[in-house]
Amino acid sequence: MLELVFITPLIGIFVILTTPRDNIARLWKRALEWSLLTLTMTILLWASFDGEGQLQGMMKFRWISSIEPIFGAALLAIDGISLFFIILTALLTPICILISWNSIRFLIKEFLLRLLSMEILLIGVFSIFDIVGFYILFEGVLIPMFLIIGIWGSREEKIQASYYFFFYTFIGSVFMLLAIFTLYSHAGSTDYQALCSLKLERELQYFIILGFFLSLAIKIPKMPFHIWLPQAHVEAPVAGSVILAGVLLKLGGYGFIRFSWPLLPDASEYFAPLIQTLSLFAVIYGSLTTCRQVDLKRIIAYSSVAHMGLVTLGLFSHTVQGLVGAVFLMLGHGLVSSALFIGVTLLYERFHTRLVKYYRGVAVTMPLFAMLLLILVLANASIPLSSNFIGEFLSLLAAFEYSIIEGVLASFGVVLSAGYSIYLYNRVCFGAPSKFIYFFRDLNRREFYTLVPLILLIFLMGIFPFSVVDVVKGSIIYQEWVSV
Repeated sequence: MLELVFITPLIGIFVILTTPRDNIARLWKRALEWSLLTLTMTILLWASFDGEGQLQGMMKFRWISSIEPIFGAALLAIDGISLFFIILTALLTPICILISWNSIRFLIKEFLLRLLSMEILLIGVFSIFDIVGFYILFEGVLIPMFLIIGIWGSREEKIQASYYFFFYTFIGSVFMLLAIFTLYSHAGSTDYQALCSLKLERELQYFIILGFFLSLAIKIPKMPFHIWLPQAHVEAPVAGSVILAGVLLKLGGYGFIRFSWPLLPDASEYFAPLIQTLSLFAVIYGSLTTCRQVDLKRIIAYSSVAHMGLVTLGLFSHTVQGLVGAVFLMLGHGLVSSALFIGVTLLYERFHTRLVKYYRGVAVTMPLFAMLLLILVLANASIPLSSNFIGEFLSLLAAFEYSIIEGVLASFGVVLSAGYSIYLYNRVCFGAPSKFIYFFRDLNRREFYTLVPLILLIFLMGIFPFSVVDVVKGSIIYQEWVSV
């Protein structure tokens, strides 16, 4: 079944390549059809997953003949953690196509090819169990996203934003490459499972984890490595913002899950207090910085910094509930932040500004949009029955177990999250209608059907969390990442 998940988007790329450039409607329809088929394959993959925690759907990927004798064949497989990130990637791709239907007006064929190629690379990142293969795919994702921001960005500074994104993440990844070479020189293998069973010297682990940390902290992003994120979000088209917030930021958290406790347990234990402190700083400073933003996309971007701080707070507590909460919060945040970016873009397409000061009384002119935005804002504030609530609750529980002071400070960030979320909604939707927003239509069917699936999933995950929690917990316990 994993083979079908890879083959389907590849066929989709071939179909789009053979579609005439001037037949725009057919290009969009074929891209949407093949992305929906890929989503169907991932759901069938979930249905075939037995939930026992071990790797499943394993297949070997052969390198070119000159490289394979050195590194060996790469293993492609899934477990209870990678499975849901693959589903999230396959879900957001058709949503990106739907919401970009009218906003992308040139080089449409190239845009769709970039989206589908990025989908394949992301599925590969989440399913490969070889550290060299992980690095290649991890870096490969930069290329289509760099082009999406730089070519189809919405404002004048899109080229600068694309280079910010590329060079920040690329320079950080150089340190990961050094750490991988160090691991290979001592272990003689790049197979992830073989490396996890290897006992490395404590001092060597300290050096290696610094390389991984610098790369993954930029990707997640963690304070003070977050400078590239708001600029990239502001300039990116809606599809770029959705994929960036929904999936690409999760690569950092996913990397921490794979390369911290399982691979480098002593170094993770040693550096946990430092990383926890940086996480607290991200939660509080990110929330306070969100409160003073005036651009709608920057508000969501800095909110993401705060939420991802909670993710690493749970990860480095080294408890089952912390790890489960981190994975759940990443999945929930991928849905909520993606929907919020879509909502902001819908406003921008109508009023051609993202500055908060121009908005007031949107509920009068766009009542349907205002209702959906209220649901999303409350989900971002982690109300009960939402997916973010489960993830933040488990992460805070792990933080309190680690340190009461840490738990209290992290809770302060959650309170701030509710504050800026409600204030934003009040400022945009209530009050007398602004003179800048008269006589504009509400959501059409395409826009409505783009947001509704995300909202339904946000609350389905919150109401029935054990469909995800049990699978993730099974993988954590089976692979002995923590002692139970």
